Amino acid sequence: MEQLRRQQQHFLVVTYPAQGHINPSQHLARRLARSTGARVTFSTAVSAHRRMFPSLSSPDQEFSDGLLSYIPYSDGSDDGIKRSSSNNNKDAAADNPMLRLKQVGTRTLSAVLDRLSARDERVTCVVYTILLPWVADVARAHGVPAVLCWIQPATVLAIYYHYFHGYDGVVAAAAAAHASDPAHTVTLPGLAPLRIRDLPSFLATTSEDDPYAAVLDDFRETFDAIERGDDGADAAGGKTTVLVNTFDALEPNALKSVEDLNLIAVGPVIPSLAALEGGAAESKDLFAPDEKHYMEWLDGKAEGSVVYVSFGSMSMVKKRQMEEMRKGLKESGRPYLWVVRKDNKEAESIEPEEPDQQGMVVEWCSQVRVLNHAAVGCFVTHCGWNSTVESVAAGVPTVCVPQWTDQGTNAWLMAEEWGMGVRGEINGEGLLEGEELRRCLEVVMGEGERGAEIRRRAQMWKDKAREAIGDGGSSQRNLRAFVNQIANRN
Repeated sequence: MEQLRRQQQHFLVVTYPAQGHINPSQHLARRLARSTGARVTFSTAVSAHRRMFPSLSSPDQEFSDGLLSYIPYSDGSDDGIKRSSSNNNKDAAADNPMLRLKQVGTRTLSAVLDRLSARDERVTCVVYTILLPWVADVARAHGVPAVLCWIQPATVLAIYYHYFHGYDGVVAAAAAAHASDPAHTVTLPGLAPLRIRDLPSFLATTSEDDPYAAVLDDFRETFDAIERGDDGADAAGGKTTVLVNTFDALEPNALKSVEDLNLIAVGPVIPSLAALEGGAAESKDLFAPDEKHYMEWLDGKAEGSVVYVSFGSMSMVKKRQMEEMRKGLKESGRPYLWVVRKDNKEAESIEPEEPDQQGMVVEWCSQVRVLNHAAVGCFVTHCGWNSTVESVAAGVPTVCVPQWTDQGTNAWLMAEEWGMGVRGEINGEGLLEGEELRRCLEVVMGEGERGAEIRRRAQMWKDKAREAIGDGGSSQRNLRAFVNQIANRN
């Protein structure tokens, strides 16, 4: 009977149209379908859906891969081209992509829910990710519970929560003191003391004219949306449920530090390595895979010898920084695989090397496959959360070079809390110099005691991550309990 009730659940997973949001959302959707027997439909904006499935006859055509159904909503920019701010349209949404997303998305996602109900596929729970607080209101208008999936660390969730619940002044004071005392720390409930550089970068916003002030407002609205209803409330404590892409052993204090929410760890939400090795596509990327034979290139390298470098799907690396990184990689004397996206305007400054030279430069790759290759011994990363949990699950030590948003906190977690990496120190111009990169690589990959301890801890976290998502692991148990919780409400 319990299995039947789980099978009757229909989850609609809704996410923002960016690679860093799509990846964890897709993998969570697959986990829901595989481990609980639920029906799962995945929805992102048409602008991303058409890139995920370029062979479809129309941009908004539905698709099924046998496990998930894909039905897009429109965000008002189906062609992916942002409207010019110089137009004469008096509608404020024309110049504000997030406002347009809310206005158009509210209408079109509502139509998706109506369409599913009309064909007897009624959604019983909507799971949505950050930057989409309006999705909760759409779901509630249809009488469907909505549950947030937090795709950053629990530590960052806790920081934002406390900031929006009385600690904004504490953070502001710490930010003011930071100029004269970079080591100054702020202490938030349930968390270790943090320096300003360890906090999400949006919290350093001091002016309403700051372009990131609107992003901070989006996060505030996300917490407001959580508190407007008890959609995912657990029967025992009456707390609103939030799914988090972490696991119990990784962030135990942070998961307990927000007493008013029921934080459920369901991570690391990553692709199935077994499926990838079998040639199956676990996710649909917005970037075309590079045709270079980088896996074969890795096959020819010694175990733990290769430096893998990638700054994710959004960060734009400046020309001077690229030049410094190439200098550091060259001077390290170690082979390297470097992802330089074609859409990075400064990418033309990095010339590809011949395969028999020290390094290989690619436009995009399967990061999970690369990180799990025996030849990879270090990951030079921007510390996006997807990259962070993928490195944890692969047991690969890191050199942390955070850029913005949650990445400073993620770097602090990897280097100081978990002890599986080092943080590169930037100079007064905000650059990681080549010599500093070379030094960090020597620390992580060298023969010293510190490097050995970093590698030991990376392996330890790998084991704990695999245990969490394995059969009977904490994250598997938590996910199944969540589905039962939703079933009991329906």
